[in-house]
Parts: sequence; structure tokens; C-alpha cells
Amino acid sequence: MRTADIRTRFLDFFAARGHTVVPGAPLPTPDPTLLFVNAGMVPFKPYLTGEQSPPWPRAASVQKCVRTLDIEEVGKTTRHASFFQMNGNFSFGDYFKDEAIAYAWDLSTRPVADGGYGLDPDRIWVTVHHSDTEARAVWRRVAGLPDARIVDRGDEDNFWSMGVPGPCGPCSELYYDRGPALGREGGPAVDEDRYMEFWNLVFMQYERGEGPGKTGYPVLGELPRRNIDTGMGLERMATLLQGVDNLYETDETRPVLDRAAELAGVRYGAAPEPDILLRVVADHVRTALMLLSDGVTPGNEGRGYVLRRIVRRAVRAMRQLGYQDPALPELLPVARDLMAPGYPEVAIDYERIADRAYGEEDAFRTTLRQGTTVLDAAVAKVKADGGLVLPGDRAFLLHDTYGFPVDLTLEMAAEQGVEVDREGFTALMNAQRERARADARARKSGGTADTTALRALLDAHGPTDWRAWETLTTESRVLGLIGPAGPVTAAREGEIVTAVLDRSPFYAESGGQESDAGRISGSSAEAEVLDVQRPLPGLVAHQLRITAGELAAGDPVVAAVDPEWRLGARQAHSGTHVLHAALREILGPTALQSGSYNRPGHLRLDFPWRGALSTAVRGEIEEAANRALRRDLPVGVRWMTLPEAKELGALALFDETYGEKVRVVEIGGAWSRELCGGTHVEHASQIGTVALTAESSVGAGMRRLEAAVGVEGFGYLARERDLVSRIAEQLGAPRAELPERIAGLLDRLKAADQENARLKARATEARAAELAAGAVEADGTRVVTTTVDGTPDEARALALAVRDRLPAGQPGAVAVATGAGGLVLALNRPAVDTGLHASALVKRLLSGRGGGSAELAQGGGIPRDRIAGLLAELPGLLPRA
Repeated sequence: MRTADIRTRFLDFFAARGHTVVPGAPLPTPDPTLLFVNAGMVPFKPYLTGEQSPPWPRAASVQKCVRTLDIEEVGKTTRHASFFQMNGNFSFGDYFKDEAIAYAWDLSTRPVADGGYGLDPDRIWVTVHHSDTEARAVWRRVAGLPDARIVDRGDEDNFWSMGVPGPCGPCSELYYDRGPALGREGGPAVDEDRYMEFWNLVFMQYERGEGPGKTGYPVLGELPRRNIDTGMGLERMATLLQGVDNLYETDETRPVLDRAAELAGVRYGAAPEPDILLRVVADHVRTALMLLSDGVTPGNEGRGYVLRRIVRRAVRAMRQLGYQDPALPELLPVARDLMAPGYPEVAIDYERIADRAYGEEDAFRTTLRQGTTVLDAAVAKVKADGGLVLPGDRAFLLHDTYGFPVDLTLEMAAEQGVEVDREGFTALMNAQRERARADARARKSGGTADTTALRALLDAHGPTDWRAWETLTTESRVLGLIGPAGPVTAAREGEIVTAVLDRSPFYAESGGQESDAGRISGSSAEAEVLDVQRPLPGLVAHQLRITAGELAAGDPVVAAVDPEWRLGARQAHSGTHVLHAALREILGPTALQSGSYNRPGHLRLDFPWRGALSTAVRGEIEEAANRALRRDLPVGVRWMTLPEAKELGALALFDETYGEKVRVVEIGGAWSRELCGGTHVEHASQIGTVALTAESSVGAGMRRLEAAVGVEGFGYLARERDLVSRIAEQLGAPRAELPERIAGLLDRLKAADQENARLKARATEARAAELAAGAVEADGTRVVTTTVDGTPDEARALALAVRDRLPAGQPGAVAVATGAGGLVLALNRPAVDTGLHASALVKRLLSGRGGGSAELAQGGGIPRDRIAGLLAELPGLLPRA
């Protein structure tokens, strides 16, 4: 049975039993604790935790998931994959254990002809929590399973929680016996390779308290509403139904593996090491395809870094297999064709996906060349200093600055007889990750990293009555205040706190739009609004600085957005939409926004593109944007379902999660149509102007446009005009003639530089002749030593010039030191023929530092007061060199 059929049968089965089929969410998730959806329940988390009311009593979905915590294990075992799909059915206070178990058993064992999977009932084992006698009884009654095939397990295996206070409960897992050829008999407690888990049923019936993690916490009691969350691994079921050994050999993965083996000229199954690499390639190519299709762009942090690492691991694995040519153009189309039946967008958007993927591979091939040079230099220094361990900070530099994989650093250093301080590297990586996570948590929670107090306010008072689309001012009440150490009852002048109001007109940062500025005023306090965030679904948190008096929880206040700020924000956000539409009009549909940021007066927009935009193209884009303003295109907002919006052609931001109804912002109808929750102008002319201020690279295959809008846009143009006027005045030329006049100046400067270079060369030649004539003899070798105040390049040029003037048939050595402590040593061919070696001489003079070839070497780090003495040592070293 093909994977696509397994997916369809699951959804059809549950749809026929009253479940709403919910489309899977994009892989990027707005959950501040996650980069990607890593489990089927993640999109349903607000409903399962009670943060939001579910729009349906029961639901089913097939959810894309990415997990990278154990990425190093991918390929080494046949159970780990970075991308997988999870079939899930969910009940929100509707059915519970009886129905959940009955559904799982029915679909698993129902004959294929009747819409089921046709698994042999006698080969299914289940596990239950040792305290869950209810689930054990249901399994006996519904499935007729004997007690021997119902295995008790403890908290670690069969009790679920999210690791924080909230819902928890026992779970029951279904396993399938794949036969004695794959392991020992005795059930899943004995061998989980032979007995493969394929479905997990979570019974959320309790509430847990504070505790250290997933065990050791108190269970506070029963939940008022019990939920069901199940997950059936799509790839695991495909493994079972297709009769293959592991998930890498299923129909959506094996063809990628086979193509990689064909390119590399190896056979899968012939040897362990190539097999591991082939599995890495097959998994990572598919993962990269799905991440790219959901709008993730390779980068140096967050989601982009995960994608970059996955692409580069796949490319490197192909190189380790012996394939040196670009691999993704051969492999990615195979993955596309396999995944398109379930995810048509990978075929529809393939031009964009391929452009980014191929660009990242090209960049990595360059990185390998650059990183290898840096690594070789670092290893040489370690060995020259008598060490055998590459410091962790050097490995971290390679990883963080050059994108050089640490496993590649480990391997290449080992080949040169040097270990890597892995603990030091890991400590630096962990520190960097923790800083990023802390910043993200604090930013998302309005300045406080701990959301416990915020959650308590949400539970007690419900969602914020948010009015940012309707008004700039609301009469509100302070529901709670949170200081750096936790909840406070009041805040005084000068203090910074996070405030939750019952009603708010402030726009919370999202969708690239910066949060509103403004003030909150009460009878006894004034506060400036510094930041506004949505730390929890439905809750708006305001970071305030108390500017006068004392603000207390319970106070009635007036919340007022700065109208000038909001006007600027509306102009910038609408300007971003206009610039995006203009970009796609000029460059085509693949120039799809991958990130944006806008604040009053300014905007930036990132998009995939290979190479810089010419001045002419930038002009065309700017003209197209301002043409829309001149036409005064209407700006409208419509609400519709997500499928309706997609059918209409509305563009969606990939890192946003959308509800049942979505907000579509249109500028000129179909000319610009995007899903957006931001604030906008009513007509395009209100933007004022769009003035492009910069265009730059922000990574391989990614460009950034920046622009000024509104008053700031006119101000930018005025400054540009004034600058041109000053230049014209200084040059005494009309504006129209400035390009030619400046080009003439540059030509004259270039000619002057060339003349200076010729004069320097003549001076070097003259000095070289003088120095060569004054050479001293040491044991048959003509020796010249001198110093220069110039650069290392000038020292090198002088050393070579002197060397070339020494007698052709006699050994010669020339040493030139710089005032900055550098040394260049040049030997002529007769000197090398006698056994002298420039690199060995430099290392001897500099105590192991420096290096080069037999004829030319250099080093540095010489104290100024040691230069003369060091040069004097050279003649004495020559006989022993």
C-alpha cells in the first residue's frame, strides 16, 4: 500500500466517524518554545490545554513534523528521521478511551478491501500505564487481546505531559510483531526493532503541577474536560504495509536513496558506512524540500540554520560517497515527484524551492574551500605550538562564521593528527543557543521570560479584548502587573513592568510590523508603552515605563496609541505589500517575500534571488510601486476561510499559523492580495512615496530591499537632492553632467595610483640593487637582511627583487622585516638545492611560528626591539638549516 493511500484511508476513516478533517499546519510554528511543528498535536495545543475553545468536538489531520535534536542519529539507526508525518485523531471533551481504542483497533485490523490497513490482529501488542486498569479492560473487551499482549509500563514510557504544569495522562501504544528474523521474542519490552510501535493513544485526563520535567511531579486531580490526542506514524505504517525493513525504504524515500547510490556508484546494502550516508542523503533531501516549500530560507540562526545544516549534511554525505558534482539538482526533483501527490505545493513552487536549494549547495561548496583553508591554518598553529588539541573556540569560529560543520572539523582535524576540544565547542554552542532562546522567550512574553504569571491572568480573566483594527483609544482596566521577579501589586515612577489590560488598542508585534507606541494614563499614574507582544494565544502584554505616579493592579486607565506612530506604521506595512507586489511584477512570481520588517517610515523585505539587482531593475521596481500609489489603488480587507483565500490566490506568510477564518488584505484587488493581520492605510496614495534606500545580500540566494515611506521617504529624497546639489556645486558642473565628471575624476585618480605604483616599483628596484650589492657571505651563501616600514606585501616584493639580483650560480638568502613585526625570507634556487628551506628557517627564527614553501616563507609577531637581533641570527643558522 502506497503512503499516499495510507494517508487517504486514515482521513476517510475518521471523517466517516464525525471528525472534521483539519489541513496540516506549516512546519514553522509561532509557538515560542519550538522552531518547527515536532508532533501532530502541536497545532491543536491551544485547544488541548484549554487556552482556546476548539471549533470542533473531534478532528483528524495528517501533520508534517520536523525533529532535529537527534539529527546526528539519522542514518545510523533505522528509527530516526528528521522529517516525518503524523496521522492524528483528536477529541476535545467528546469521546474518550473506549472510542479511541476502538477506532485504532478497527482501522488497523479492518480488511484492506473495507478501507482498513489489514494488519494481522494476532501480531499486535499494546502497552498501557501500569495504573491504567481502565485501558487494559477496554483492550480486552474491544480487541479481545490476551493479558500477555497487554504490557504494563511506567511513567517514562506510558505517561504523557508537556514537561510543564498543565494536562497530562496515561497513554497506550500499539506495536506490530515483524517476525523472528528482526529480533528476540517477548514483546516491545524486549525488542523494539522486531516489535515496531506504530500508534500512540494519549488519554489527557489529569492536571499536573510543578516538577523537574516529565517525571517526579504531583498529579493535582482530574481535568474538567478530558481529551484524546493520538499519533500514528505514517512512515512506520508504510514500513509495515510495504514489507520493507525500515522507513528509509518506503515509497516516499527509497527512490531518493537509490538515485544517490546510482550517482555515487555504490550499492545500498553492500557495506554499513555507505548505507549510513545514503540514508542521511535520502532523509535530508526530503526534509529540505519540505522546509523550503513552507518558506524556510537557509540562514545562520533559528529555522534558517536548521535548514542550512540539513542541506549541507546531505551535500557532504554525497561528497563522502565520492560524488563531487552538484547533487541537489539530481536528487531534489526525485523527492519532489514523490511528495507532490500529498503536498501539491512542492511541485507548484518548485522553481522557488530549487533556486534556494541549489544556491545553498553552491555556497556550501565555496564554504568547504574557504573553511578548509582556515582549518588547515588553525591546525598548523596548534602543531607549531606543540599542541595536539584544536581549541573549542576555533571550531566554534569555523562553525559559526564559515558554516563549517563541526563533524567535518572533527574528521579533518583527526586526519592531521589533532583532536578537537569538543567540550569547549559544545559549551559555546549551548551558550549561544540559550541566549537566543532567552531573547526569544523574553521578546515573546513582553519582557518577562516566565509566562506562568501571564497564563494565570489569562486563565482568570480570559482573552484580551483587542481593538487595534478599530480604534486608537480604549477605556481599560489593569488586570495584572509583572515585574522582573514576578507579579507585583503596583509599580512606581521609573520602574519597568509588564501590564495586562482587559481591553487594548495597541498593535502587538507580529507579521513583521513593530508594535505600537503610546501611553497608558490613570488617575494617579502615567506610563509610556515600550513594547507590545502576544506571549500566549489571546493575551496581549504591554511593557511599560512608569513616568509619573503609581500604577496598581485593578486601576481604570485610558490606553492611547500615538496617532502619528500608527499612521507611520500603517504607511510602512501597506508600503511593504506594495513593494512586494511591485517586486513580483518586475522579477516574476519566484520573488516571494521570505521575511519583512516595518516600522514608521521604514521597511525592509527579503526575497530569494541569485545576484544583485542592477540599478535599472531597482528603478523599475521603485517605479512600479509608486505607480500604484499614483493610481490611488484601494486597500480593502476581507475575511474568508483559508481554502477560499488560497483559491483566490492570496499569498500567505509561511511562519504564521492561521485559524479557520483568515484576514485577506487587498491593494488594487488581485494586484496585491495577502493574508495579513497588520494595520493598513485606506488608499495606496496615503503611503506617500516608496523610496528604495538599499539593496543587499543577506545570505546565499537571498536579497534584501530597504525603503523609506511617507514623510521619511520624502525626507530621504530631499537629502539625496541636496547631496547632488552640493556635489554639483563643488565640481562646478550641471547635475546632468555629474556622472561623466565623476568618471573623469576616478580615471585621473586611477592614473595617479598607477603612477605611484610605478614610482614605488622603481624605488624598490633601486633599493634592491643597492642591497644586493652589499650582500655579505656566510659559509658560501650570499645573505641580505634589512627592514622596511611598509606592508607585508611591500616586504615580500623587496625580498624577491633582492633575491633576483643575487649571483645566479651562488646560494642566496634575503630576509626583510617590517616595523610591525613581520618577516619575509626568500631563497634562490641554488640555496634550495644545497638543502636550505625557507619555511624551516622562518620557524627556527620565530620559535615554530610562520610557514611557507622552500623558496619563500613568512611569519609575524616579532617585538620591535627584537627585530635587529633576529635578523643578525640568520647567517649563523644557514649551515645548520
